[in-house]
Amino acid sequence: MSRTERTGAGPRIQILLAGSCALALAACGENMDFDLRGPIGGLDTAEAARTATASRPKPDARGIISYPGYQVAVAQRGDTLASLAARIGVDANQLARYNGIQTGDPLRKGEIIALPGRVAEPAGGPITTGRDITQIAGAAIESARPSQIETSTLAPATPQTGSEPVRHKVERGETAYTIARLYNVPIRSLADWNGLGSDFSVREGQFLIIPLALPGQNTPPPARTAATEPPGAGTPTPEPPSAAKPLPREDTVPAAQPAPPKEAPDLGSQQTTTAPKARMSYPVRGDIVRPYSKGKNDGIDIAASPGTAVKAADAGTVAAITKDTKGTPIIVVKHPGNLLTVYSNVANVAVKTGDSVARGQTLAKIPATGAAAVHFEVRDGFESLDPVPYLTE
Repeated sequence: MSRTERTGAGPRIQILLAGSCALALAACGENMDFDLRGPIGGLDTAEAARTATASRPKPDARGIISYPGYQVAVAQRGDTLASLAARIGVDANQLARYNGIQTGDPLRKGEIIALPGRVAEPAGGPITTGRDITQIAGAAIESARPSQIETSTLAPATPQTGSEPVRHKVERGETAYTIARLYNVPIRSLADWNGLGSDFSVREGQFLIIPLALPGQNTPPPARTAATEPPGAGTPTPEPPSAAKPLPREDTVPAAQPAPPKEAPDLGSQQTTTAPKARMSYPVRGDIVRPYSKGKNDGIDIAASPGTAVKAADAGTVAAITKDTKGTPIIVVKHPGNLLTVYSNVANVAVKTGDSVARGQTLAKIPATGAAAVHFEVRDGFESLDPVPYLTE
């Protein structure tokens, strides 16, 4: 190749490179949109849609959010526990002990502080939940009472204007992530409702309010299918080599004569079967997230996962099945001794009025939406009783 040809190759390569760059720049001028939602991106928003939650209610000017069962205070920027206590008019030391912190501890903006007692209600009163079983199920409870007991006229049910979220007290070893998974809510919603920091840290004894799901949300995830099974699921375990072919027989000589066999003791005759001492059994197994408070919460709220069976606390007869203002079923069961048990915030009712039920028989299930807890009451006629003594030995 001549020198002229060699020197001409360089400019041609430069021209080709310049043309390639121009085409690339022209392509950039157009609206490029790389769709990464396929196998590369793997974007899936189904879970986020299932767990969408509502916004936290706005507090009043003092920072108070009032529910029928409890009140919380929302910290403002620059607050300490002492300044918050002074603003809402409560004893700072009592408030600190109740929340497991010191009076001088700084608070984050939006942090939730639980109140040990009630302060003055905001204008319009607390958020109405429609959870007053005496008002909603009054006719059903009345029909379940013996005819010789006096009756009383009930006030009309209060229209629902909101829902009361579950209040959770943090136990040792719990984290914000485990609590969010327990109630099937997004960790970000839990942090926003309670003013948690960027590290989502919580402390033992802290009270958290659980975000409420939007209507139609918080449905359980779809059942796992063969197409979504994790690797290795259902894989049969191979048999060990000795299972296919037995080992060869060996003739062994005992070192001594075996001892004569002894008659086995009759363990059955030594055991005594005792009936459970508790008057009633728990309708579900879980933490009591809202205790009994006569006139404020005439029962207890027991946390359980959506779909958990709600069982009869004792044998009896289904006296009535009614609904609250949200259309959620309420079951009333009559027991000997003029006792009634009431089960609300349930779904998929499995019994009907007049059915005889046994202790531990499934009455309904925990609903897939709303608070993951059953509201359980024990009543002597209209008089509410603390259920806990009936559930413990």
